[in-house]
Amino acid sequence: MTRNQLIILAAGGSAAMLLGAWGFQYLGFAPCKMCIWQRWPHGAAVVIGVFAVLLPRMPLSILGAFAAATTGGIGVYHTGVERGWWQGPTSCSSGDIGGLSTDDLLEQIMTAPLVRCDEVAWEFLSVSMASWNAIISFGLAAIWLAAFVKKTT
Repeated sequence: MTRNQLIILAAGGSAAMLLGAWGFQYLGFAPCKMCIWQRWPHGAAVVIGVFAVLLPRMPLSILGAFAAATTGGIGVYHTGVERGWWQGPTSCSSGDIGGLSTDDLLEQIMTAPLVRCDEVAWEFLSVSMASWNAIISFGLAAIWLAAFVKKTT
């Protein structure tokens, strides 16, 4: 494949991930805070892809790889929160309520987001959306890196 084909494939993959996320949202799977975090680097990768094709002399593919790896890393972090491997942000997980007073607990309940980050909303083959995002995003990062090492023709 040519450099531009690799860039289009990688940026198109991020665009497909965004469309998939919005499709799930349209079907009633509201995103949690970390789900939204995972979308931003995909959006950046799409924009980087456009500029990388238009400005072939600029080594923008490395930025695309960084964006894809970033969303992959967030996906790994989110997976760990979903599976209870580590604590997530207190703003979107249940957290430890042992030391909270009744008033503090009520305040936490009233300000909690509707969608929690520590619950798996959907999974396929026992792999959650966050995990699929990580797997696919690291694959996209590899494609971006392949484009980076290709010579501009």
